[in-house]
Amino acid sequence: MRRGGEVDAGAFTMRVPWGLDGLQGADTIIVAGTSAPLAPLPGGVRDALRAAAANGTRIASICSGAFPLAATGLLDGQRVTTHWMLAERLAAAYPRLEVAPDVLYVDNGQFLTSAGAAAGLDLCLHLIRRDHGSAVAADAARLSVMPLEREGGQAQFIVQDHPAVPRGSELEPLLAWLQDNLASSLTLDDISARAGMSSRTLTRRFREQTGSTPLQWLHRARIRQAQHLLETTRHPVERIGAQVGFGSPTAFRDRFKRTTGVSPNSYRRAFGS
Repeated sequence: MRRGGEVDAGAFTMRVPWGLDGLQGADTIIVAGTSAPLAPLPGGVRDALRAAAANGTRIASICSGAFPLAATGLLDGQRVTTHWMLAERLAAAYPRLEVAPDVLYVDNGQFLTSAGAAAGLDLCLHLIRRDHGSAVAADAARLSVMPLEREGGQAQFIVQDHPAVPRGSELEPLLAWLQDNLASSLTLDDISARAGMSSRTLTRRFREQTGSTPLQWLHRARIRQAQHLLETTRHPVERIGAQVGFGSPTAFRDRFKRTTGVSPNSYRRAFGS
């Protein structure tokens, strides 16, 4: 086989033993992440991956590696994932894909995709389990000092930014008031009364200026504040739920898990100080 030489990987350079012809005898090919996901895919790489796929080779991608793999056309019509920060770009660049931004990896049989670099380890453990069984995968997980399966998906790692407050808009004072009153029990009628307009008019203005409804905006702000409190305090979960305006611990836990994919306690274990 022809020697591969050096590959510029952005922050570092790799010396690889084989060239693209090394893909011909591979059982599994993993397409690594790239610092330039939208760069044109060299024709030789595309052809080598497509030829390997035609021979039944399993092909997986890690993080932004979904972009060059998608450029081959092999993922068309399939559900895929990539790092959550790149999910919208992947969907826009390759509209034939069904992009799932909140999962750690997707297994379509011959083709697999994973989220960020750590999710690549989840994917590799999944491949070991597929090929060699749960016992071998569990041993590999222990050697890697990581769980065999992580709870939740990417949603727990997505930064739930404070909802946008359009500067200079007519809603700016109302949104600032909402942010200061997250702990209050607020209904759409309460918010409309504060704004001095009908519920229908308020909802229309909200959609125009924030892209969401008043209550959606409020829930998002509450979850972001709850994340902050879980990360920085040791307050009980029940107290945090009340602090951010949820009427019961159950309502708080349900909303938090729907938004982040994990329970408040799991989030605290992962991100708490």
